[in-house]
Amino acid sequence: MTKDMLEARQALLRAFPNSFINNNDEFIAHLRSNQYIILSNCETPEDIEYKVLEWFSRPAHKTSPYSQEWRNRAFHKFMLDGINAFLDTNFSEQDASDIYDALGNAINHERTKEFVKRGMDISWLKSL
Repeated sequence: MTKDMLEARQALLRAFPNSFINNNDEFIAHLRSNQYIILSNCETPEDIEYKVLEWFSRPAHKTSPYSQEWRNRAFHKFMLDGINAFLDTNFSEQDASDIYDALGNAINHERTKEFVKRGMDISWLKSL
């Protein structure tokens, strides 16, 4: 594993408290809600960035794993804070919604790459 990839994995672990990487090379961001990404097919730190945007944008604003709304709000904040810490961004919950609508579930991976290439400029994404 390259130094860059090791650093990216360590940054993920720092960004999402109590997260871990299991024996299947899955990064588990939040165990109770089963929020994870597979790292084994990531070759560059950017590949991890793409997955964070594509797979964690929904739980940052929409997923409701709890029956109490206050717990869901705390969960959304946890996921959004982790995204922002890892990507060094300042996305709002509305931004996470816009990201999910445009990029979520890897619906348009090339667009995700372009979004990262453009410095994750949310105004560019909203203009599409």
